[in-house]
Amino acid sequence: MRLKPKFKTMRKLSLVTLASVFVLILAGGIVRSTGSGMGCPDWPKCFGSWIPPTEVDQLPSDYKDIYAEQRAEKNVKFTGYLEFLGFKDLSNQIRNDKSILVEDDFNAAKTWTEYINRLIGAVVGLLILVTFIFSFTYLGYDNKVFYISLITLVTVGLQGWIGSVVVSTNLLQWMITLHMLLALVIVALLTYSYLRVRKDRWSLYQEIAPSQGVNSLLVVLMILSLVQIMMGTQVRESVDIVADTFNHSQRESWIDELGLVFYIHRSFSLIILIAHLYLLYRVLYFYGNQGNLMINSLVLMIVIVAEIASGAIMAWFAIPRFAQPLHLLFASVAFGLQFYIWVKARQMSAYPANEPHRLKRVQEDANYQVYS
Repeated sequence: MRLKPKFKTMRKLSLVTLASVFVLILAGGIVRSTGSGMGCPDWPKCFGSWIPPTEVDQLPSDYKDIYAEQRAEKNVKFTGYLEFLGFKDLSNQIRNDKSILVEDDFNAAKTWTEYINRLIGAVVGLLILVTFIFSFTYLGYDNKVFYISLITLVTVGLQGWIGSVVVSTNLLQWMITLHMLLALVIVALLTYSYLRVRKDRWSLYQEIAPSQGVNSLLVVLMILSLVQIMMGTQVRESVDIVADTFNHSQRESWIDELGLVFYIHRSFSLIILIAHLYLLYRVLYFYGNQGNLMINSLVLMIVIVAEIASGAIMAWFAIPRFAQPLHLLFASVAFGLQFYIWVKARQMSAYPANEPHRLKRVQEDANYQVYS
């Protein structure tokens, strides 16, 4: 027996698309760590062109005024949306914040760093569109694959719009946090889609142990990770403020100036480490390696340790630029793995071995994926 080509293609495409999102998150981390977020003052173009300039002489002398005015117009629309949704105070705050319209001097390195980030984003968007097109083949077989792909496509469109607002508001902190959280939503959607189209999805339901609270524990871990990531964005904001205060010099002094949120963020990592060790124990004790859950949990543990190690490197070695994007990447991969294990554990516990009639039905449902 072998898989029909269209399902095989969908599985590969789902995996490549999911991996590309993590590449995009890493690129975004590089943009953030190098201070290149405003390297392109407009969106989706960069300085009004699809290929950005390399020298300031290629720009008009009043380029700062031009792009500040463009961003001001966009912010008027955005604040109008906020007022419509009932966030009048926030809307007024954005309108009265003059720093939002301050334009940076042209810097070719920062411009091209942001531009490459946008190119990667465009590739990810294209992959998600192609994934959605291929998901039509699942209509009548597994409709959830189609609907999840549709939701993912819509979410990516929303993410693109939020990205444009991040630029127009000059990297407004809570918008950056929202942008990051939505990226994790996309990771979760793509992870779920990938699991539904995997070849061995149906082979998991054999002699399955009960979940014994593992599912609930994973939900708690995902919530803890989201809280930690949100605190991390606040630490990142503090780093930006301190860096400006020191004129981006004396990096060895930055950590001492970060304040309470940094120490909470650092201490919270110990709670997350202990919680993941407990997850490892629960999976080993109740599941063994059924459905490869033990291997998945070990990989998750390694990623958590790498995330903590990258944070320690930043604290001990004056926040080196290379560690910042890696820290964000490890946090995102950890969340993706948590969601991946949670979905697999739910699939496994949904069809326990003591209900053979349900197992038979699942195996029959799987016949659409294969042919002799």
